[in-house]
Amino acid sequence: MSAVNSATKIKFGTDGWRGIIADDFTFANVCKVTRAIASYLETAYPKDRPVLVGYDPRFLADQFSYTAAQILADLGWTVKIVDRDCPTPVIAYNARLLNSAGALMFTASHNPAPYCGIKYIPDYAGPATPEITDTIVANIEGADDAPPTGKNKDKISTFDPKPDYLKFIYTLLDVERIRSAQLKVKYDALYSTSRGYLDVVLEHCGCQTETFNATRDVLFGGGMPEPKKEQLVKLVEAVKQDNADLGLATDGDSDRFGIVDEQGNVLTPNTVLLLLARHLIKNKGKTGAIVRTVATTHLLDNFAAKYGLQIYETAVGFKYIGEKMRETDVLIGGEESGGLSIIGHIPEKDGILADMLVAEAIAYEGKPLSQLVEEAIAEADGPLYNKRLDLHLNDAHKAAVLDACTTNPPTEVAGIKVKEVGRKDGIKLYLEEGSWVLLRPSGTEPLMRVYMETNSPEKETQIATAMEQMINKMEPVAV
Repeated sequence: MSAVNSATKIKFGTDGWRGIIADDFTFANVCKVTRAIASYLETAYPKDRPVLVGYDPRFLADQFSYTAAQILADLGWTVKIVDRDCPTPVIAYNARLLNSAGALMFTASHNPAPYCGIKYIPDYAGPATPEITDTIVANIEGADDAPPTGKNKDKISTFDPKPDYLKFIYTLLDVERIRSAQLKVKYDALYSTSRGYLDVVLEHCGCQTETFNATRDVLFGGGMPEPKKEQLVKLVEAVKQDNADLGLATDGDSDRFGIVDEQGNVLTPNTVLLLLARHLIKNKGKTGAIVRTVATTHLLDNFAAKYGLQIYETAVGFKYIGEKMRETDVLIGGEESGGLSIIGHIPEKDGILADMLVAEAIAYEGKPLSQLVEEAIAEADGPLYNKRLDLHLNDAHKAAVLDACTTNPPTEVAGIKVKEVGRKDGIKLYLEEGSWVLLRPSGTEPLMRVYMETNSPEKETQIATAMEQMINKMEPVAV
């Protein structure tokens, strides 16, 4: 496939452009996208502000990033490229700190090893808003995919983004309180960018830490760089065997968190959001709004109501949460996929900070993490039960489902009446007794996602079965 044809596959999802390395994610397309981003930069920033470039541990990510740096230098920009793979929240923080023209981050986050990606992070240190990405996408068609000329190499320098980020993180944590707790922590780096960051923070905070999978491996040990139960078997086992207080992990670019309690339970992001909202109010005296996506637990709504806090619901994608964080004081903002940020931090999700805040909560309370979880859920009038189906549908089937549910939404699901239909992002069915279901095509993968929340495991199974049967019936007939 020629570079010209492959460029037609460049599509920005919820968090930048991702593609398969050597298929559509090629050096030619990286040159094209970088020039499209540079065209946007010309309209937004003066040339005396540097552009930062970062990358995760993936195959060729460092080479892709250096190619982008050369393109930017060709165009007259001063470029500062990281000295090793680094977390997304770290490059984002430095984008703000260094008064930059923003940063290009080469990462496919939690996607499998064959993927790479690129996203632009503006100088406000959060994900680019749709207006910015729409402008960049519009610039792609006229952008050149020629390789860099190599001129202006003197405009490119390397820098270490770690020291300033760590210094900032320590201002958000009660380091002495964590030190006094003498926590025993197991940390699975999952071959991600958090190695050399999260382990350093844990040691600085006096935690007795065992770290594993802390080398660069472009294949992520043959697994996925995603801190979900399936990938955390070794971490769970280590926590249980050594009676640790908690286990921690991050995804590939460290913007998502993974938490294991002292019993070996992998906590859901919904649970962690609730736990940390309570910790920030109860133990740290913070206040502000709570922001969640349409796919995230409504237990946060219950919690906000109890404390008289404003609750905001956004479309899926941290860019919308980040936007709200720049508009108003947000106590905590997060999404069920494992990203969060808090008041006083950058408007970008940060798995390193999230992990450390859980350690801090244990240190404050002096109770096992599993007990803190129970208390937080009870205080929010839980439990509620969440499930997500990832249905592999072709484009025609996905379109048929969305069209049918938009024009003629179901009036009941599993025998429960639909009382309201939301269209903020996908189709959200609010059921009569408090349950809800969300249908939404993935912005980064070929999937139709079906999210649901209800008040019993039995009902959860019934709703999941009913939705899958309904969606299967909507498959268009081949002609």
